[in-house]
Amino acid sequence: MSMATGVAEVTDEDFEAEVIGAELPVLVEFTADWCPPCRQMAPVLSALAAEEADRLKVVQLNVDNNPLTTNAYRVLSMPTFMVFQGGEPVRSMVGARPKRRLLAELSEVL
Repeated sequence: MSMATGVAEVTDEDFEAEVIGAELPVLVEFTADWCPPCRQMAPVLSALAAEEADRLKVVQLNVDNNPLTTNAYRVLSMPTFMVFQGGEPVRSMVGARPKRRLLAELSEVL
């Protein structure tokens, strides 16, 4: 699994509690073991999770193991990043990106 260090994995079972019910804005990476760009994003997400811990929750969801959530949000490409705020998806981005660009795209929720 291309899990980023310091980034929690969420599942169909706990998505509601961990993401929808979160106090902070949540960045969800929809990821897969077979996805090279997802592996590239692991260090970026780890750094982001560490640096923005007080303002942003960062989690990963494996699309192969969690089809209910993946289909509910119509995720078709990996990686897809979705930002949830107040239980609602407010932003969606597809594809690997450098940390600077990801931070810029997150600026409105941070």
